[in-house]
Amino acid sequence: MQDRPGPATGLQTGATRLQAASGRPAPSSSSAPPPSFVPRQPARLRRGLCCRRRRARTGKAICGKEQKKKREKMKCVFLIFFMNLLPLYAGKSLRRDGTYPKKFEDIKNEIAGYTDIAKAIIDLAVHGKAQNRSYERLAVFADTIGPRLSGMKNLDAAIKYMFSALREDGLENVHLEPVKVPHWERGEEFAMMLEPRNHSIAILGLGSSVGTPPEGITAEVIVVASFDELHKRAQEAKGKIVVYNEPFISYGETVRYRSQGAVEAAKVGAVASLIRSIASFSIHSPHTGWQNYQPGVPQIPTACITVEDAEMMSRMSLRGIKIIVHLKMGAKTYPDAPSFNTVAEIVGSKYPEQIVLVSGHLDSWDVGQGAMDDGGGAFISWEALSLIKDLGLHPKRTLRLVLWTGEEQGGIGAEQYYQLHKENISNFDIVMESDEGTFQPSGLGFTGSAKAREIVKEIMTLLQPINVTDVYDNADGTDIDYWMRDGVPGASLRDDLSKYFWFHHSQGDTMTVQDPNQMNLCAAVWTVVSYVIADMEEMLPRYSLWSLTAKLNSPMRPISSFQLLSVMVDTYPQQVVSTQGDSTGPQ
Repeated sequence: MQDRPGPATGLQTGATRLQAASGRPAPSSSSAPPPSFVPRQPARLRRGLCCRRRRARTGKAICGKEQKKKREKMKCVFLIFFMNLLPLYAGKSLRRDGTYPKKFEDIKNEIAGYTDIAKAIIDLAVHGKAQNRSYERLAVFADTIGPRLSGMKNLDAAIKYMFSALREDGLENVHLEPVKVPHWERGEEFAMMLEPRNHSIAILGLGSSVGTPPEGITAEVIVVASFDELHKRAQEAKGKIVVYNEPFISYGETVRYRSQGAVEAAKVGAVASLIRSIASFSIHSPHTGWQNYQPGVPQIPTACITVEDAEMMSRMSLRGIKIIVHLKMGAKTYPDAPSFNTVAEIVGSKYPEQIVLVSGHLDSWDVGQGAMDDGGGAFISWEALSLIKDLGLHPKRTLRLVLWTGEEQGGIGAEQYYQLHKENISNFDIVMESDEGTFQPSGLGFTGSAKAREIVKEIMTLLQPINVTDVYDNADGTDIDYWMRDGVPGASLRDDLSKYFWFHHSQGDTMTVQDPNQMNLCAAVWTVVSYVIADMEEMLPRYSLWSLTAKLNSPMRPISSFQLLSVMVDTYPQQVVSTQGDSTGPQ
């Protein structure tokens, strides 16, 4: 579904806005006398006539290539003229309707006007008839469907379930948007330590791993604590199974052993790799996840093992004890499978083409129930629309729920959604994703301009009744990252992560992890923030011209002047870009 066509004449629009700001009238095509009718000639003849006329005046003919060069020069002249005019209007952000945006004090007063509505949302979600509803909905879903890895029939069943549930809830424009997702299955798998004693090793194959030969692999083990140690001991690793016993520092830092471990082991001639689970705590529980092969490097089987087994083999190795392991994995990758992003809306009452997007991902790993990752995030996003509907609220902008598919493989469904809708990027007010649990909430992670951050901080004061008011640097969300990279403000739920990686991507990710009271609070936060942003008169301000230049014109992402002008005009829905303020750059 397309939102609405983007600006088709971006350069003309920018010039018209500057003329409006300067008080000079725009040229009117109707003031010129109508030209006399001239029969249209074939293009070849017109080009020849043009050349003859030019030759008559100057003695030189202009060919098509020269005309193209002339047009490019005129574009450059226009751009220079446009850029030189901008300082004349420093700090004067002009909206499309020709009026200036509100001062911050006016915005604060507008937000304060939502105090009663915020209280009504909190009361309904935490104490009222909707109390525990998101938890109970999730419990029925998780117990009925189970784990939902892309390509699995369970994921197809989950999408059909949600499609029906959203329609029964009375939401608008409920529909499915087709995408293609990876299809990998782990098959039968096991590992056994044969020396120095028989010991069954609990494993979970890593996503996209190849399988072993049918007879399996039996080899000696080399245990390393880092990639550096592996490379220093490269000669020892050839023909062996590499066991990584890397310490857990943080998920972001330690996960590289899961994603790159097989590749680095294969580079030194290993026949397989076993990675200590990326977990801050373990009760003999392996934690799976996606891993990536590298072109030109042999693909070897790879799996995660428990923290306990990794540390045991490390101790044995340090004592000089020879370790032999037998590994068998039936993992297989199939052609990409059809799937769907699931979408529902509350259509805006005044600016229906403008979007506030709330989301979570519907897929999960093939272990546990996917209740925490990301059933909780998906269901509080649904709850946000339900609460607004139940209260009879009609936000000015469209509130859109998207339940992503294929997130666990790197945001596959979200990337295809972005490609489908990016032409309407100027209409996306904010993109929100909850994908880090729904435990005790503490606030909101936010990515956006300094001005937008101040507005979001003010909105968070409405949540003082439940003591959830903090705004943190940077929103996190694989599925919304595509939009945030292009300047759309983004937000993610921040909550207590102290136990999140105990259960992440493991058999322990079940409804037992979830707490109904905490989900109520998370739903209240998600609903208040999304509703207020959707209902405010103005969209959130984006980066100013100069901070956007600093953001985009980096060694990692060079940008031309014409690209900058296009981004500047097309991504500022209600402003001609201010040349003053937001000097702090991206948060």
